[in-house]
Amino acid sequence: MISILIEGLIFGIMVLGVFMSYRVLNFCDMTVDGAFPMGACIFGACFVAGINPYLALLLAFIGGMLAGLCTTLIYTKLKIPDLLSGILMMTILYSISLRIAGKANISFHNVKKIITVSDPVNGISTVTQELRTPFQQISDFFAAKFPALPSELGILIVLLIFVILLKFLMDLFYHTDLGLTMGALGDNQQMIISQGVNPQIVRGIGICIGDGLAAIAGAFFAMYSGFADVGSGTGVIVSGLASLMLGEFIIHSNKISLQTLRVLIGSIIYRGLMYLARSYGFLIHLKADDLKLITGVLIIICLIISKVGKKKNER
Repeated sequence: MISILIEGLIFGIMVLGVFMSYRVLNFCDMTVDGAFPMGACIFGACFVAGINPYLALLLAFIGGMLAGLCTTLIYTKLKIPDLLSGILMMTILYSISLRIAGKANISFHNVKKIITVSDPVNGISTVTQELRTPFQQISDFFAAKFPALPSELGILIVLLIFVILLKFLMDLFYHTDLGLTMGALGDNQQMIISQGVNPQIVRGIGICIGDGLAAIAGAFFAMYSGFADVGSGTGVIVSGLASLMLGEFIIHSNKISLQTLRVLIGSIIYRGLMYLARSYGFLIHLKADDLKLITGVLIIICLIISKVGKKKNER
């Protein structure tokens, strides 16, 4: 149960980015599939190099934003359709992630750093120190202070606080002039142009933020998994859309605070459904390889229900 909530919150960060691109900006951004593993690889490469892990998280976010900027430039300057722009950038980011990581997989276990220590008695000596990711540090602290409780509970608490703060900041952003302009841009671009606003800049900012969130979610997932993998982004955008639609199916509202809330709820529910499919799918002859099939069917069902609901409202 704890692992479902943790994964739901981690991927919920990514789905907040998908929400900004697909729902607010009405932009089909496939870059997420490349930004997610790139964020993991940036964090992994920085961590094993001994760089401060919190700085590594910031660098992962910046890397995701730069990926979004490249997608925007391909879309606006080269006049390539949004879907194809995202696919091109997603493909490019796979090679970039491999370059950053240096290999397909980076493990965070038994990562050691040699530290030089100066002592007035013994002189200069070297000490080997094991590096721990923030999630590992939280687990160690929680296990030491509360041995009767699962160590993952500490990760869940910290992650929950982070996601709540992020949601609060996103809600505030959507109420600013820039956030309101983004919402209007997704609904009616001509109206924004008539107001003298450059839609390319506004759209670019939104795409950069969305891909930045996907990258930092990838870094968090790498920390939780204990390794960074260049293939971890496969199908992330599809699961993000499924989570988005599940949330919309559960909560119907035009209020932005409820829309961001349903994004997170949808992500947790989706992870719960995937857990049930992995654990009990054998009862109906489902295999682990069928998870993508289940995701696709979920999206189709949500789309059908949405269309039926719209037809009823029109009547």
